[in-house]
Amino acid sequence: MLQTTTKPPLTIRLCQPRGFCAGVDRAIQIVVLALKKYGAPVYVRHEIVHNRYVVEGLQSLGAVFIEELSEIPAEHRQSPVVFSAHGVPKSVPADAQARNLFYLDATCPLVSKVHKQAMRHQRLGRHVLLIGHAGHPEVIGTMGQLPDGAVTLIETEADAAKLAPADPQALGFVTQTTLSVEDTAGIIRALQDRFPQLHAPAAESICYATTNRQEAVKETAAGADLYLIVGAPNSSNSRRLVEVAERAGASMSLLVQRAAEIPWNDIAGISTLGLSAGASAPEIIVDEIIDAFRQRFDVTIDLAITATETEDFPVMRVLRDVELTRADMAFVNGAA
Repeated sequence: MLQTTTKPPLTIRLCQPRGFCAGVDRAIQIVVLALKKYGAPVYVRHEIVHNRYVVEGLQSLGAVFIEELSEIPAEHRQSPVVFSAHGVPKSVPADAQARNLFYLDATCPLVSKVHKQAMRHQRLGRHVLLIGHAGHPEVIGTMGQLPDGAVTLIETEADAAKLAPADPQALGFVTQTTLSVEDTAGIIRALQDRFPQLHAPAAESICYATTNRQEAVKETAAGADLYLIVGAPNSSNSRRLVEVAERAGASMSLLVQRAAEIPWNDIAGISTLGLSAGASAPEIIVDEIIDAFRQRFDVTIDLAITATETEDFPVMRVLRDVELTRADMAFVNGAA
């Protein structure tokens, strides 16, 4: 008589919203549409979004990723070059123009809004404080909107405590869009305590998608034996989700890029799993991970809906005459 192995039960608390935000979706669409309209190669300066799976998928379609415009060979100067969703310093489009390159700027509109808020502070005579992480492409892009010395980067409350501005009465702040809401609030309080005249941006800098994903994880973390965040190690918003899950009560929280990275031998006894994805992580990998758990557990999906996102950022006019089909985006969204 054959013995049947009973799979252990597992409840997956699946966050919604999760994964791609409107800015990431738009950036990927821009590369796909440019390839359809102009053919390969389409050059992309820096990772279009921080996700290796997305980058490799676009490479398979004919995208070529570079770090500097000087890497574009002379014979391809007529090919489009796309700037990443994180934004670029003003020097980059200026360099593109000097090289007579045709460029498409895929900067997220919400990042562009932060750029405008920083420029507004400067126009009003304020020194700009940028709350963010050193070396992140978005921070480099935002600081690059203003002259050298016009922006001071604040990474921590300790940075806020030792700040010694030339004019404490003339300060304005903006933030990177993908930060921890709680950490950022602490830094802002520390700055406001020291500089009561500190001017806030006219609109919230941390983007809706970052806030929504953090709130969803916060609401579903308590009691989770394990919380998985799908995302890349260099994705700021994904790494913040791991921190949020741990703070909100998950026994353990991990960042994984693919199902193959899950430490299966260490999690055999779990009964409740939290699952979300950073704003640059494709849904097809979430599906892959759920399928991997179904192979090992008797899975029940508990969909945790905490917000409804309706934002849609259209691509630039030059690409709107090209049809974007479901098949074009199946490499990230799946075939369904």
